[in-house]
Amino acid sequence: MSSVIVFGPTGGVASVAALTAREHGAKVFLAMRDTQKQIPGLSIKEEQEGGFERIQADLTNPDSVAAAVKASGAKRAFTYVSFGSADHMRATLTAMKSAGVEFVVFLSSYTIAGEPQDVTPAELIPYIHAQVELSLDEIFGPENYVALRPGGFVTNLLRFKEGIEAGEVKIWAPGFEFDCITPGDMGRVGGTILVQGPKNDQKKVYLYGPRVIAQGDAIVAIGKIIGKDVKLTIIDEEEALDQYLAHGMPKPLAEYMVQKSASTSNELTDRACYKTGVENVELYTGKPSTKFEDWVEANRGLFSS
Repeated sequence: MSSVIVFGPTGGVASVAALTAREHGAKVFLAMRDTQKQIPGLSIKEEQEGGFERIQADLTNPDSVAAAVKASGAKRAFTYVSFGSADHMRATLTAMKSAGVEFVVFLSSYTIAGEPQDVTPAELIPYIHAQVELSLDEIFGPENYVALRPGGFVTNLLRFKEGIEAGEVKIWAPGFEFDCITPGDMGRVGGTILVQGPKNDQKKVYLYGPRVIAQGDAIVAIGKIIGKDVKLTIIDEEEALDQYLAHGMPKPLAEYMVQKSASTSNELTDRACYKTGVENVELYTGKPSTKFEDWVEANRGLFSS
């Protein structure tokens, strides 16, 4: 049985990647900052019966990453971007490589529409992910990693939960569009590639939900599904910035999102390889990309107390 290490398994995507890797026969090590935290979708009993092992690691601490990899003996790793990294994870990835990792699945972003070296620093979100991809190129080589490039996370809509429950959502840029890719779809694709490798020689794997929907329309649709009539109230840029900050987003990212979400054509709304990205979900999981409404129905409790 091969060993893999999954960083950040308390997150919605990585938890599913870990479960999927186990389903494909791998021994899975769960690398966590806090080894006492609950892992979504994995009970203690299931964790024990599945042979999962928790191990302490912090992506901002390369020494802890190296120690975790050595202790696990894993040759394959699933990771995500660490926004707290001062060097775009170069030291962390170097530590993974030196400790024995040979292949990496990296949760990147669809906002990189082409080659990572072409992304400018002004395009903050794609630039951060692009720099990690460039580090992976240099440290592991282009044949030894896969960058998942998912679209707009459906879970981003959870920041409107309070307003949906109250029947009024104060919103900036209601026309901003999501394809609403789900954590389950991303995680199942990531976990499959982690164990089995990519198909069709793919190195940049775009992943999208099957339908693009404006966030205002999505909010109203969520309301209908949980039995709420939701009114949309447009707010200004300053209020929008305060909203992002209140949800814990760093100020530079918050300012970037306010600016970009108001645009009708930019790297946050244009989707490279959209048809292929929808098809990739079924290619790797055997099931079509999850519909927005189906996900909301299955996760009603996330939007209502």
